Amino acid sequence: MKRFLLLVAISGFFIPSFARQDTAYPKKIYTTNGIQVPPVIDGWLNDDSWKNVPWEGEFQMFDPYDDRPASQDTRFKVIFDRENIYVGIRAFDTAPDSIVKRLTRRDDMDGDFVGLQFDSYHDLQTAFTFVTSAAGSKMDFYMTGDGNNEDLTWNPIWWVETQIDDQGWTMEAKIPFSQLRFDKSSGGVWGFQVARMIFRNSETSFWQPISKESPGFVHLLGELHGLENIDPNKQAEITPYGVAGSEWFEKEPENPFRAEGYDRSINGGLDAKIGLTNNFTLDMTFNPDFGQVEADPSQVNLTAFETFFEEQRPFFIEGKNIFDYDLAVHSMNNLFYSRRIGRRPHHYPDLDNGEYANVPQFTKILGAAKVTGKTKNGLSVGIMESVTSGEQAEIDNNGDRRFETVEPLTNYFASRVSKEFQKGNTILGGMVTSTNRFNDEKHLDYLHSSAISGGIDFKQYFTDRSYVLSLSTYVSQVSGSEEALVRTQRSPVHLFQRPDADYVTLDSTLTSLSGFGGSFSFAKQSGRVNFGSFVYFNSPGLELNDIGFLNTTDEILEILWASYRFNEPFSIFRSMRLSMNQYSAWDFGGRHQVLGFRMSGFAEFKNLWNAGIFGNVDSDLYSNSTLRGGPTIRLPGDYSLNGFLSTSSTKKIIAEVGGYFSRGNENSRTSYSLDFGLTYKPISNLSLSLNPDFSHRKSQLQYVTQQHFENEERYIFGSIDQQTLSMSLRIDLTITPELTLQFWGQPFIASGNYSNFKYITDPIAENFTDRFHLYGENEIEYKEDDDLYSINEPASGLNYEFGNPDFNVKEFLSNLVFRWEYRPGSFLYLVWSQTRSEYNQYGQFHFGDDFADMWDIHPTDAIMLKVSYRIGR
Repeated sequence: MKRFLLLVAISGFFIPSFARQDTAYPKKIYTTNGIQVPPVIDGWLNDDSWKNVPWEGEFQMFDPYDDRPASQDTRFKVIFDRENIYVGIRAFDTAPDSIVKRLTRRDDMDGDFVGLQFDSYHDLQTAFTFVTSAAGSKMDFYMTGDGNNEDLTWNPIWWVETQIDDQGWTMEAKIPFSQLRFDKSSGGVWGFQVARMIFRNSETSFWQPISKESPGFVHLLGELHGLENIDPNKQAEITPYGVAGSEWFEKEPENPFRAEGYDRSINGGLDAKIGLTNNFTLDMTFNPDFGQVEADPSQVNLTAFETFFEEQRPFFIEGKNIFDYDLAVHSMNNLFYSRRIGRRPHHYPDLDNGEYANVPQFTKILGAAKVTGKTKNGLSVGIMESVTSGEQAEIDNNGDRRFETVEPLTNYFASRVSKEFQKGNTILGGMVTSTNRFNDEKHLDYLHSSAISGGIDFKQYFTDRSYVLSLSTYVSQVSGSEEALVRTQRSPVHLFQRPDADYVTLDSTLTSLSGFGGSFSFAKQSGRVNFGSFVYFNSPGLELNDIGFLNTTDEILEILWASYRFNEPFSIFRSMRLSMNQYSAWDFGGRHQVLGFRMSGFAEFKNLWNAGIFGNVDSDLYSNSTLRGGPTIRLPGDYSLNGFLSTSSTKKIIAEVGGYFSRGNENSRTSYSLDFGLTYKPISNLSLSLNPDFSHRKSQLQYVTQQHFENEERYIFGSIDQQTLSMSLRIDLTITPELTLQFWGQPFIASGNYSNFKYITDPIAENFTDRFHLYGENEIEYKEDDDLYSINEPASGLNYEFGNPDFNVKEFLSNLVFRWEYRPGSFLYLVWSQTRSEYNQYGQFHFGDDFADMWDIHPTDAIMLKVSYRIGR
């Protein structure tokens, strides 16, 4: 929620709204001139070179009103030489003491700021964006899709300085042409925009006026003329790095790999960025290290499905939008999921008594390379190739050592292309991915030997981009041993073994499996009234998880939605958005699985507070996956309500609160959560934030286990009382824009207490309680010494046991990162991280005791020093 509110606060520049522009503003033109002597970048704008061009101004407000002159005057100049383009901005302010000057780390903008956008391709689709705060902090990102997408991971090399005086404040920037992409034959015309944010009243203004009711953004930028005589400079830089680290953990005298209680390592690698042509860049990394990256947040996953984690590694997040091929709206499903590369090894050795194993935590990336770029004719290309090493576990048996392969040598490939026609109004694209494992180990035959996927997508805009039609289709094929394909068919993604699914069959002789999917959408994305329809489907055989991300198949989903925007202030509101949608889902057997409705509202108030409320109502759900290979079960419908309220982000203290409540019909389940946020900025370069989050869930049907008999199947469930508390603490100290200290820590406590064990009898019975049999007192016995439940069913004569599923998890994750960009593109990181983790089957939640016990857990501490040095221009 916090990131969402930040983006809303500066939406006029970072995420343009899509509404209708009834009257298009004429294109403004600024003509620049070349210079011989470059200015000194000190923020004062007093060099003679600035006299070669006139000041330009007359900014118009975008937010809160988009048809009024800006409240403060802003002027700028643009000049260039053979290597760089220079921009100077004078942001006048009649109350200079009110300028909000907050120093932040890169890409975390706060306070007054100005920004530049260059559509150097002049394709009316893409824009390189450079933003500077009054304190001199930087933000930079790359816009694509006419402003639909922004890539905040793009970090070019550029210089900027700012100054504050009695007239307001100034910005002076130098941006190398090597950091931009353009063609010499572009005619010297670029798309261009200058923006300003006055933070104290959250006012955004533009040099080139753009209405909030306009569809798209980049195609409406003004124009920068006079660049006919510049030559593209190919980027060329190499950045070697070295890293040394130590880790301390609890001694295990009997384990030869942990007997000393510490481990030390030293490593090195190389990153490179090379301009192949004026428009295409090659990025390479060899033996990359990502020790400075934050750990994934803790969570307990009681579903059969994989948890999605955001990519945080720099090589893979930079330019990641190029490789996106989303399968559905508001879904993580994608043809390419970079977390597959360098993942934890698939295999863990089976150990005999007295044996210990040293298993790699991650698969080493030997090397990766990607080529990205766009031609003047609108052809965008992204190609990525990566090779991960074959990993082995070292196993000790009383001094005798052996090695066992836990991950084979693997090659990953992804390629994304798109071509724009008719000035970007028609876009045709495609993607191909592949995974190839080079495995000669019998015990790894359960892995696919190869996986291929590909897709084609099409987008057509109508009526000045007010309407958009989108189509996509994709296919997949995985190959491997019979064992691998049986494992795939039985996985929670597919569940071909379901006894009541007559349209899929588990085939134990398969050595390959194919599938397909697609989507269709049509939407009006302009004006105050927006609406659209969406259809999405995945066949039962679709399999993408070797290099993509896919949680479920065998589904057809349709969505109808509509929204209305109040774009200008009225009453107590600054803006408001109301929306509603309806959705339905079917499986490929034709069963209607669910019907749902959702309504939502978001409002920003004139005091710059924000609030939102969202409600859902769902019919009964016919779930194919809840029994994890069993028949379809009917789950009671539910309703839910959630919302949030946040104070103004312009203040030193920012508070926010959010809540969620859901209740299932027939008293089947209830859940609620509360989350709070408090951010305090005591001084201009320090931010402290605390975000506690508590959730409580009760359900009568939580999967426990399965028991298989000759003529009987037992799908065993229990009632669960689950409680989870996490609390993130973040401290950001920005000493200079290039020197930062960051701390993140998260204590995490979760418990699950099971009771009222039962097994499924009639999964689609009309009444909820008729769908299962609750074990009677004479049928179930808890054996405390063995921590087992023993079952004796007199009616069937079946006897079986299952383990106690209760759990209590305590975990503390933290890291402290000192980051110094000691020269442009060259970094020094000093990182300390600590992990405390414990799992037991106590099953009760007692915050005071659990929190105190957390600090008795022996920690694992790691310290890392990493230094990189950029060579190039």
